[in-house]
Amino acid sequence: MQAQPLIAVRDVPAASRWYQQVLGCQSGHGGNDYEQLIHGGRMILQLHRWESHGHAHMGNPDVRPYGNGVLLWFYSEDFDDAVERAAAISATVLEGPKENTNASHREIWLRDLDGYVVVIAGPYGDMGM
Repeated sequence: MQAQPLIAVRDVPAASRWYQQVLGCQSGHGGNDYEQLIHGGRMILQLHRWESHGHAHMGNPDVRPYGNGVLLWFYSEDFDDAVERAAAISATVLEGPKENTNASHREIWLRDLDGYVVVIAGPYGDMGM
């Protein structure tokens, strides 16, 4: 089994570009209503336009913050590169990069274009900054 989270966004192409830049992934579908983001040949995230296709359980785009209580957490072997990519697009940094001694890795907490919290964590044991 593998998680394939789907988040609702205002602008699928803009969100796709943001995630591709920060996560170093590629478009696997493309389009204005729906996108699949691919890394290492696997889908890691789906993006869906709020108003598209009328899914009953998508949520209400007028109620903020989106994803309250949900963190989009990504493990990355290239943590330093991910931090540089986030800085290159002036991504909003909520925390870090920092060492998380409880998890024995480094992490950076970001906010995406729609307000979702995105965490990128380095490999276990990667505590050298």
